[in-house]
Amino acid sequence: MTDRKIHAFRRENGRVGVRNHVVILPVDDISNAACEAVANNIKGTLALPHAYGRLQFGEDFELFFRTMIGIGSNPNVAAVVVIGIEAGWTKRIVDGIAKTGKPVEGFSIEGNGDIRTIADASYKAKEFVQWASELQRTECKLSELYISVKCGESDTTTGLASCPTVGNVLDKHCALGGTASFGETTELTGAEHIVAAKAANEDVRKQFMAAFEDYTRLVFSEKTDDLSESQPTKGNIAGGLSTIEEKALGNVEKLGKKTKFIGCLKPAEAPTKSGMWFMDTSSAAAEAVTLWAASGAVVHLFPTGQGNVIGNPIEPVIKLSGNPKTVATMKEHIDLDVAPILQGEMTLDQAGDALIEMVVRTANGRLTAAEALGHREFVMTKLYRSA
Repeated sequence: MTDRKIHAFRRENGRVGVRNHVVILPVDDISNAACEAVANNIKGTLALPHAYGRLQFGEDFELFFRTMIGIGSNPNVAAVVVIGIEAGWTKRIVDGIAKTGKPVEGFSIEGNGDIRTIADASYKAKEFVQWASELQRTECKLSELYISVKCGESDTTTGLASCPTVGNVLDKHCALGGTASFGETTELTGAEHIVAAKAANEDVRKQFMAAFEDYTRLVFSEKTDDLSESQPTKGNIAGGLSTIEEKALGNVEKLGKKTKFIGCLKPAEAPTKSGMWFMDTSSAAAEAVTLWAASGAVVHLFPTGQGNVIGNPIEPVIKLSGNPKTVATMKEHIDLDVAPILQGEMTLDQAGDALIEMVVRTANGRLTAAEALGHREFVMTKLYRSA
């Protein structure tokens, strides 16, 4: 087990990214049009429109800013243009991103209008994208990458092949000092005791169980004791997973055999040191991966059984499957075929090494299947009604 070398982007704060995006970030849904206009004007930039409104409060308010600032701060982002309707919220996001040391500029539409704002922001975006285009990749350690993991459209092969492959990688990555994060709080039902046993200490175990029990209380407070068609989904059931417990027992295979998780994160919260972390996320793929991107993750490992097409604008999503039918019928979406595990032609350790090699290639610049197909799902998580 060695710490592979990669060629990646060393950011101003020392963090390592594998992409070099110049992001045009709307503060709110009514700023989407201006951001998309700037991205249309300046090629090589990336607008991130979202359906998020305004008037959040409490933890929803804090989650909103963690997500916005986190996305702009992600090491896969070289520079950011922020556009919002009001100056106050725009400045708060700009100031948060600026702490990383990367170039960031904010523009407000009120008092200026769309046309002037788009023009001013376009000039700055052009400056940023030309600057970013001259940044060079440098030699870094693979263990410097922050990796997130989540599965989707699971079936019986997921828990037997693709999820254990991810677990094998996390054991190896964290043993070398790497950082990783798992979540999907809702999909741990029936296996929560297994996850709790993987906590590094009693305080971490209690934090995890508090997050899990909070989810359970929410389900029953809404008089929802039946999660049919949600957990498990119809696709899960068609793939042989008849209960949430069966699904969860396959899901936790992503956590590996040796690694303990050292802390618990709020949605979109960044880890404070290396090691494996639990993040309290939903199981909705686009929402969850967006939260991990906002927490700073630069590569996502995504096991799938029946086939899932999820991508993310700034965090490359590497898909692997152990289902031979899915690999054949949805081959354009699959980066790594681990079906040979179930056919007796590949060991789990060999599959893990093959996935590490795919991470290295992705870190060095290879586009994932989702990137090549243009999948840029960016979905904010909203906790409450707006005020």
